This record gives sequence, structure tokens and C-alpha cells, in this order.
Amino acid sequence: MTETYIGGCQCGAIRFRVSGELRDSSICHCRMCQKAFGAYYAPLVSVRDADFEWTRGERKKFRSSNFVERGFCGDCGTPLTYEAPDGMAVAAGAFDDPSLLPPTIQWGVEGKIAFVDHLHELPAERTEADLTAGSFLHELVSYQHPDHDTPVWPPEDRA
Repeated sequence: MTETYIGGCQCGAIRFRVSGELRDSSICHCRMCQKAFGAYYAPLVSVRDADFEWTRGERKKFRSSNFVERGFCGDCGTPLTYEAPDGMAVAAGAFDDPSLLPPTIQWGVEGKIAFVDHLHELPAERTEADLTAGSFLHELVSYQHPDHDTPVWPPEDRA
């Protein structure tokens, strides 16, 4: 049985489907990936040797080097792809269920920020624990695309 994974950007303008075994899930610490994701590292899943298709919208691309293009949503800015001559990788967080694709290796460790190894030691709170600091959270309505395919997005009844 072939595994199928779906995902897309935060606003729902771009969606994708991947069929096949996804074995190469990684974290890259290189400075180029840090900047592309606006984060301490980039979690990526190779879709090489899998059946990949865009099911909604088209990504924009930025050529970050002479060999690599990075795809992203032009509407919401969600990082989506790392595209190199040896294949494409998709941002792990763009999958509807990224927990299915745990990383198996770290790349670019020469750029690794030392405190990353200690993030799990930080105090942890649920989102709603910050209600006193951000009273607006009581009335927060998410416009983020849900973690499943939809026939139309955004919904017509959204205010």
C-alpha cells in the first residue's frame, strides 16, 4: 500500500500531495536554511523518488544559490521547498501531519546555533497560559487553512 501525504501553506493558496515512501527527513542548520525559514534550522523532507504533485496554486521561487531554488507561498510567505539538482525537499511543517515524518539526520551542523541542543530544557506552557499577557487571545479567530484538503479556500462566509 502506498502512503499518501498532503499539505500546503498557511493561507491555503497552495496545496500538494505526495505518494510513496518518504524516508529522508532532516534538519538543516546551515545559515542559508536559517534565513530561508526565519528560524534556527530548517526541517525538510525529501520527496525524491516519490510521486509529488501541486494540487492548488503555484509557488513563487527564490534562487538562493547557483544551484538551489526555494519555493514559498507568494500570498502568506510560508516556506515550501528546497529544490536542487538532486531533487526536491518539502518543508516538514507544511505537511498536514508533520509528526508522521520525524527527522533522521541533521545537516549543516557547522552553522548550528549552540542553544538549539537545549531547547527541550526550557520551561513549556500551552498557548492559553499566555491569556493574561495577551488578552486578545480570548477572541482569536484563526484564518489559517485547516490540516486537510478543502474544495475551496478561503471559505466564502469568512468575515
